[in-house]
Amino acid sequence: MADGNDFPAPVEGLLVTHFLTVRDVAVSREFYANIFGGTVVRAENPATVKVANTWIIMNPGGGPTSDKPDVTLTAPEPGDPVSAFLNVRVADIDAFYADAVAKGGQFLTAPIDRQAEVRCYLRDPDGYLIEIGQTTGLL
Repeated sequence: MADGNDFPAPVEGLLVTHFLTVRDVAVSREFYANIFGGTVVRAENPATVKVANTWIIMNPGGGPTSDKPDVTLTAPEPGDPVSAFLNVRVADIDAFYADAVAKGGQFLTAPIDRQAEVRCYLRDPDGYLIEIGQTTGLL
């Protein structure tokens, strides 16, 4: 667990984090810490994992609250359409892919050369899609 200095709380300006509604906080927290080499900043309520220069925040779903009336949070179901996903850029996609597979990462395909980048897609324990890409220098 990290110290309080790693918690996403800016002293000025803003920073962006990504919130995920998850079925099992412990499983998701360990996935992001393990696969992406993240640091667990907070174990729960909400779980927060620092990954590189961003934070992934995870909590179970729930119904509307006074500050978000008419909003229900749920994790995706298998087969749900995808409307947004994480995009992770890496320096060495082959090394990342091999390491993530060894740690149990479930990819849709191996990395594919798409000319301007090499990329592949990974699913987290709740089915969220994560693009892993490496720019090839052809941009």
